[in-house]
Amino acid sequence: MDTVIIHVDMDAFFASVEVLDNPSLKGKPVIVGGTSNRGVVATCSYEARRFGVRSAMPIFMAKELCPNAVFVKPRFWRYKEISNNIFNIFRDITPYVEPLSIDEAYLDISYINKNPIDIANYIKNKVKKDIGLTLSVGISYNKFLAKLASDWNKPNGLKIITKEMVPKILFPLPINKIYGLGSKSVKKLNNIGIFTVEELYKLPENIFIEYFGKFGHDIYDRIRGIDNRKVITSRERKSIGKETTLRVDTDEIEELKEYIKEFSSDISSILKNKNVSGKTITLKIKTSSFVNHTKSRTLNSYIREENDLYNEAIDILENLQLQEKIRLIGLSISSLKEDTIEQMSFWSK
Repeated sequence: MDTVIIHVDMDAFFASVEVLDNPSLKGKPVIVGGTSNRGVVATCSYEARRFGVRSAMPIFMAKELCPNAVFVKPRFWRYKEISNNIFNIFRDITPYVEPLSIDEAYLDISYINKNPIDIANYIKNKVKKDIGLTLSVGISYNKFLAKLASDWNKPNGLKIITKEMVPKILFPLPINKIYGLGSKSVKKLNNIGIFTVEELYKLPENIFIEYFGKFGHDIYDRIRGIDNRKVITSRERKSIGKETTLRVDTDEIEELKEYIKEFSSDISSILKNKNVSGKTITLKIKTSSFVNHTKSRTLNSYIREENDLYNEAIDILENLQLQEKIRLIGLSISSLKEDTIEQMSFWSK
């Protein structure tokens, strides 16, 4: 049986939901994110993207690029609600659904004896009719190519990549389109004159190993149409965390402690609801010059109580050597395991 994988990707999902709920926004450059200059862009409509606005861009930069944009605060509860309805449509088609995010998934339809394009069109039409949103679909014989195909002609796109098309269809693409190549790797390759997949394809395999280490084999294979990753229907959650961008940069420890206290309470509630505990605590900060720093501590025992989380995080914070003010702070816990007995607090007497 030949493998057939579909990659589905909602078009500008958060912004599209805002337009769906408020039709007066249709056709306007909509930017979803923090509405103050302290925030960042979560996503934006295609009208805003034409001005150069992109996800993760600071709001003040987005305002400079697109001064007429409509800025909307995120409504994550609503996006989750819509996402659940969309994923129910996917799972009505196949049980082999691998969520990648709230608006993106792989579907394995190998066992379905129907034309993959017909299945893709059914998904697109069903989501449009039942939900009112558009999505882009990529079809191929592995994950890498399916995801690449879904991005080919967004928004509302549909693209199939067959074995016969590979590798020539990939040759004109810029190397940043290759899954696994980050910005540093792309820059490194650009520095030696490698800008397209065709140029990368001509390099011997040993160069891939030299440049990318153990991932060199994967990159070498992918641009040749080889990707053996399977669709995984369930994925273990690796961490639980909270973070926020501060209204004003600060180096006041007491103010930062208040945020950590709030995070500790929220994370503890999530851990208890999921009946899990963790033992690696990570404090994340972003400085006023936009440099990220993380400091982690792995404990000897698992915890989930608010006071335990708070005290460990505060100890990490107080040992940081802060050289400048902070614009973002976050707390997370990882190395999770399911609880089989009631956990006791380290700080209980």
